Amino acid sequence: MNSLRLGPLLRYVDATAATVWVETEVAAQVTVTAGEHGASRSTFAAHGHHYAVVDLVGLPAGAKLEYVVEVNGERVWPPDDSPYPRSVIATIEPTKPLRMAFGSCRVSVPHDEPATEKHGVDALRSYALFMAGKTTSTSTDNERWPDLVLFLGDQVYADETSDAMQEFIATRRSLDEPPGRELKDFEEYAHLYWLAWTEPANRWLLSTVPTAMIFDDHDIRDDWNTSWTWRQQIESKEWWHDRIVGGLGSYWIYQHLGNLAPQDRTRDALWAKIDAHEGPDELDITAELDSFAERADEEPDHYRWSYRRHYGDQARVVVVDSRAARVVRPDERSLLGPNETSWLDEQMRGDVDHLIIGTSLPFLMAPALHQFEAFNEALAEGAWGRLVSRVAERLRQAADMEHWAAFQRAFRTMAAMTLEVASGARGRAPATITFLSGDVHHSYVAEATIDAKVGTAAGPPQLDSTIVQAVCSPIRNPLPKVMQRVTAAATRPSVAAIGRGLARAAGVHSSPLRWKVAQGPWYDNNLAVLELSGDRMRIWWTAGEVVDGHYDEPRLRRVATYDTEG
Repeated sequence: MNSLRLGPLLRYVDATAATVWVETEVAAQVTVTAGEHGASRSTFAAHGHHYAVVDLVGLPAGAKLEYVVEVNGERVWPPDDSPYPRSVIATIEPTKPLRMAFGSCRVSVPHDEPATEKHGVDALRSYALFMAGKTTSTSTDNERWPDLVLFLGDQVYADETSDAMQEFIATRRSLDEPPGRELKDFEEYAHLYWLAWTEPANRWLLSTVPTAMIFDDHDIRDDWNTSWTWRQQIESKEWWHDRIVGGLGSYWIYQHLGNLAPQDRTRDALWAKIDAHEGPDELDITAELDSFAERADEEPDHYRWSYRRHYGDQARVVVVDSRAARVVRPDERSLLGPNETSWLDEQMRGDVDHLIIGTSLPFLMAPALHQFEAFNEALAEGAWGRLVSRVAERLRQAADMEHWAAFQRAFRTMAAMTLEVASGARGRAPATITFLSGDVHHSYVAEATIDAKVGTAAGPPQLDSTIVQAVCSPIRNPLPKVMQRVTAAATRPSVAAIGRGLARAAGVHSSPLRWKVAQGPWYDNNLAVLELSGDRMRIWWTAGEVVDGHYDEPRLRRVATYDTEG
């Protein structure tokens, strides 16, 4: 297995096609064979690393096909001595209820007693061990494999590195030189992904369950693109250029390419160059990748990181970039640029049973947190003068107040789109409109409806959809106790009323939505699972639990359940 450095990762899968991603040690021909179906692809290179994205087409719908990976004719996956079941490609069966796992925020540290006591049990690994038949679960549900795992940000932490990552950094440069223990460039990102994706149980899970991903701030750096002031400050750092270019370039290779359906990937200009390459020599895209990443950072509307996945009439999954798409210039501040907003407007349609919007940042925070962030944005943008603005900016960065609520223009646009979908103004209203999010290191469910003051003299429009915000965070990175108390207090109506009064005093317009936290918050390391069946949606949160000191074999435990029928 020396020629396979990382992977395979099973990425895009539909009823008849599947995408397998690998990183190899050398330039190679990579072949993936699933049953009677196979495909080959030559690797391309970037910064001395070698990658292949192999698409299999013409697969039978609803099939479960064992597959193997060969590099230059040598079988490298599955390993002969693997203790896990054979990796499979399970194509979508259109009539089967869709099941999707989701979560965010996972640090890559060991699974021994000291690391577990500090960081908790890795919920993803616990889920993998259960699915592999290695451990048990307290759940009474039929825990069949999900059709997709949606990772909603902070798959890697570029700014909060582990001991193992720091050991690697120290072989290249001094930890005393900027950026210290944080990542500096593409090579360090490549090693960070290797650390994140090579733990055996998680590696097996990633090889056999389709995945979709989107970044959040720690994939690049805490508070990434919070404000114009933040950008000015970070761009003054001499190491920042290599960091952002390496971060976005590696994200494009390691995460983004597999998000796209094969037909959508062909519209990517850089991928088209890879796809069109012929000849015996491996194509090296290092220069083009760096140029692309630099422009993507400087011109948010130049490249779209958002994407969608369709599951027939059952569901449309729209995954929204709420980080790189930001416009933070004070006169144009918005979570989404014009092109991104236009694209989102096209996706926010009904005519499916369930509309799912994946966004790393919760669209609906606890009401008090929402109001305080809206209040802070107004002050930071000058509502109460220049002196207060400077204080509010420092508070914005210190307290991470940069969610949808802190970009009121984008929030209100999304709220208006959501209400139009829910009222049937954009096609048949779905049974549910669900926002799936992470980031905040606690989990909860919020339910929303229209503000009674919105509408005409005849009253507000009738909503035919249940509007839900479901948050699953962290997979492994628990929230400090003091912040747990803050987030719990933010669910109280009395605290929300204070925030609402402050926001109104700063000139913040009332939201067209009204919502409340229906369940939570809770603070376990979690992986959530959503299942759709007809008009019904169920979500349950699972966590790993160490029993009798067996830190290496945690049991899967049910934390909470939410059911729209309930």
